[in-house]
Amino acid sequence: MVIGRVVGSVVATQKNESFVGSKMLLVQPLDLDGNDYGQEILAIDTQDAGPGDIVLVVSEGNSARQAMGKSDAPVDSVIIGVVDTIRVSRHGEGR
Repeated sequence: MVIGRVVGSVVATQKNESFVGSKMLLVQPLDLDGNDYGQEILAIDTQDAGPGDIVLVVSEGNSARQAMGKSDAPVDSVIIGVVDTIRVSRHGEGR
């Protein structure tokens, strides 16, 4: 799973029938300090996320398909949650 920020959307006039009615968003992965890392991920939105939202993305084919509820969809990444807060406990902190 990846935590990221929604940075854009993708509009496709033609797409696989499994994606008809689905919103496709670009998500920038974030590190534990909230900084950008790596390349953007194209993910199917199942949570009504929008620009600037921090989201949880599952990026394993079978898990992504199950999250969409479509076992035969050719999908790699799906937004499965909008994050309200993040709390990170570093090793040795909070003791």
